[in-house]
Amino acid sequence: MATQEVEKKSQDTVTVKVTGKTHVKPGKIIGRRECQLITFDLPYLAFYYNQKLLLYKGNEEFDAMVEKLKDGLKVVLEEFYQLAGKLGKDEEGVFRVEYDDEMEGVEVSEAVAEEIGVDDLTVEEGTNSLKDLIPYNNILNLEGLHRPLLAIQLTKLKDGLAIGCAFNHAILDGTSTWHFMSSWAQICSGSPSISVPPFLERTKTRDTRVKLDLTLPPNPNADGEAKVDPQLRERLFKFSEEAIDKIKSKVNSNPPSDGSKPFSTFQSLSVHIWRHVTHARNLKPEDYTFFTVFADCRKRVDPPMPESYFGNLIQAIFTVTAAGLLSGNPPEFGAGMIQKAIEMHNAKAIDERNKEWEKAPKIFQFKDAGVNCVAMGSSPRFKVYDVDFGWGKPESVRSGSNNRFDGMVYLYQGKSGGRSIDVEITLETGALERLEKDKEFLMEV
Repeated sequence: MATQEVEKKSQDTVTVKVTGKTHVKPGKIIGRRECQLITFDLPYLAFYYNQKLLLYKGNEEFDAMVEKLKDGLKVVLEEFYQLAGKLGKDEEGVFRVEYDDEMEGVEVSEAVAEEIGVDDLTVEEGTNSLKDLIPYNNILNLEGLHRPLLAIQLTKLKDGLAIGCAFNHAILDGTSTWHFMSSWAQICSGSPSISVPPFLERTKTRDTRVKLDLTLPPNPNADGEAKVDPQLRERLFKFSEEAIDKIKSKVNSNPPSDGSKPFSTFQSLSVHIWRHVTHARNLKPEDYTFFTVFADCRKRVDPPMPESYFGNLIQAIFTVTAAGLLSGNPPEFGAGMIQKAIEMHNAKAIDERNKEWEKAPKIFQFKDAGVNCVAMGSSPRFKVYDVDFGWGKPESVRSGSNNRFDGMVYLYQGKSGGRSIDVEITLETGALERLEKDKEFLMEV
């Protein structure tokens, strides 16, 4: 069954004191490099920096861990040097990633929160208390014009270390994020070089030059309080292998007569979440509800791109139905809609979507995910618990408070491994309270 994380009754945020800030650059001369941002990247300029938090137990000396991480970072940035650059524009106003050896590189802050232990943080259900462990709260990707594209905060805990990272989402997606993290860990664990270098030629998949006239909106909350709607709450739900298998077998118990493929784990869990969230929202039968998935297109584009492609190669795939139809039909109805939407998103559909966007560029905002939406980000396929810097696997991997809205869901591999999945859901408070009491959703029935 899914276990709900225990709510910590102490203060909302942990007391974190930042003790120093430095910058880390690649360990060798690279020279001037420029790489145009493409149609897959540009829509995310008005999203926020993508925040990840990894918690480690460790009895190594904090200063030694920090030095090891910085030394490894210097080496891994020789390949992933774009993360040490800045956003820029060429003479025609086309956005690009720029790097030169004079740039300051990746921002690395050191901090202390010694009264808090790793276990105190792993039971946290929300992100409020985790916020001060991750840099760049409420910072837009567009600010990468004058800020580092990667900021890292290393926080000393009572019995371990928190690594909080903020990645500029305009230059990379989740696949590239975890490729970087695992490469960095590989170097820190003693490997002389990374096993899979990033493929940096993003124009190989699309080279249309799109001019965007974007200016930064005033952001009074930058680096301060995240502008989260007070009516929203998030919660981590942990689904065991057994729960996942039950959900999948239930959705597949009446195979469709048209001979279509069985529903995957992702499709089965997705419809489980979509139906129960729709129920928890108390929607009218005629209300529309959208399901959105940010799908990896590396193998969908023509020609296909390698897994090591560095950049954004994701697109939002949408499907919509009425709440009454979703709830009134068995789960395979919604699963079939999700499956069909994903299967139809082939190279031709991707190309058409890109052409349409290039004709009338539109910067994504959260409301574009659709009304009463459930939007799936991240993926349980990312091997987040394999990110071992030499002092063991993380105790917990979480997303920060950026890029959350009503209906946003992040999926992670479960710590217990196998087919277990952690589900982070952000919902309006009342709906989340109803979801927490829904025994069928939690697989407690």
